[in-house]
Amino acid sequence: MLIIALEGPSYAGKSTAIRHLRRTALGAHAFVSDCYVKHIAHRDDIPPARTGSAPAQLAAFESFMEIEAARVTAAADSGRPLVILDRSVDTLLAHAHALDALFGYGVHHQLRDRLHTLPFMRPDHTLYLDVPAEVLHLRRKTAGHTAAESDYFLHEPGFLDHARDYFVGTAGPPVSREVTVMAADTSPDDVAQAAEALVTFWAR
Repeated sequence: MLIIALEGPSYAGKSTAIRHLRRTALGAHAFVSDCYVKHIAHRDDIPPARTGSAPAQLAAFESFMEIEAARVTAAADSGRPLVILDRSVDTLLAHAHALDALFGYGVHHQLRDRLHTLPFMRPDHTLYLDVPAEVLHLRRKTAGHTAAESDYFLHEPGFLDHARDYFVGTAGPPVSREVTVMAADTSPDDVAQAAEALVTFWAR
């Protein structure tokens, strides 16, 4: 089974790329799983992006790992040789790393240790969509979300910098066996086409 994950900040273009991949011949024969939050039926049940304490961050991790366990089972039951993930456990670790750096929670290494006791999928390849903060802000504004969510923690400069550092800097190493960074500041459709080319190459 080949496992490929798409990662990057919110509004980087992951969901658009995943939708595109679903429509291709490759995606039609793959097990494709949406982002963790899309597996949660009620918005109020989604753990906050900015947790208020170390115990709250640990609890959020456990909630998302329940979804990861269901993903593992569904991927295995599908019998398909290719798995495409919109975010992987590296998202959870990158998030914890960022909050450790910002608020001193000190939970990142606890989560790494906990991960070894839980079922999860380790990506063979991770495609990290790298987008400057100003482009992310513009995309969010274009989507009409800035007025409703003016205080958007996932786009705060400190969070973006630390989360990115987990994947492409010195904070890792990620769980994924290989991380490929792709500049994704072009149109989401162009990013989706480039993602398809890479996934096709990896799946050969």
